[in-house]
Amino acid sequence: MAKLYIVPTPIGNLDDITLRAVKVLAKADTILAEDTRTTAFLLKHLGIETPRLHSHHKFNEHATAALVAGRIAAGESVALVSDAGTPGISDPGFLLVRTCLEAGLEVETLPGATAAVVALIQSGFPADRFCFEGFLPQKKGRSKRLQQLADEERTMIFYESPYRVVKTLEQLAELFGSERAVSVSRELTKKFEETVRGTLAEVTEHFRTHEPRGEFVIVVAGKPRKKSKNEKNT
Repeated sequence: MAKLYIVPTPIGNLDDITLRAVKVLAKADTILAEDTRTTAFLLKHLGIETPRLHSHHKFNEHATAALVAGRIAAGESVALVSDAGTPGISDPGFLLVRTCLEAGLEVETLPGATAAVVALIQSGFPADRFCFEGFLPQKKGRSKRLQQLADEERTMIFYESPYRVVKTLEQLAELFGSERAVSVSRELTKKFEETVRGTLAEVTEHFRTHEPRGEFVIVVAGKPRKKSKNEKNT
């Protein structure tokens, strides 16, 4: 059936892909990939042969979204994948989904891997309510956004590169307080997966003395909620 399929891919361990995702990728007329080399490797691992593999990334998505919607309208089934995880979560996807929906085309999203959820559950912090921030602005607006989050009571999730993780932890400690609890996961589902837990001061020091490698997810405990007078008296 002609539609856009949003297909999550493994965040590390290739065995984490779902059976349903494999079936969709095998039958799709076209597969849109953030990096065709990465997706070609995954398809080879899955035993899927397709010559219809095209690039769809943040640098060309504005130019190609309408073209892709047109192909779906003409009867093609298109599967969108990112290099790792679920498209649209800090990866290209939102613009294409919106374009298809505005054109009255069907969009079907498959459930699957998302690093944010894995790190959140692994942190041990409350997961009933949380705040996903993805990647912070690298320069302009970075400090302002962190200041806005200083009083956030929900668990907060950030993505970060190994090159900026220490700087980010230092900024979080400065604005949230060095004793705020944090859980930092890297290389999730891969051979060298690691989660470091402690205060912001402790975890910052850990990564000052242990070279950060891999992709990071930083999970910060929310600001402790002040009890009301009634709660204090019970």
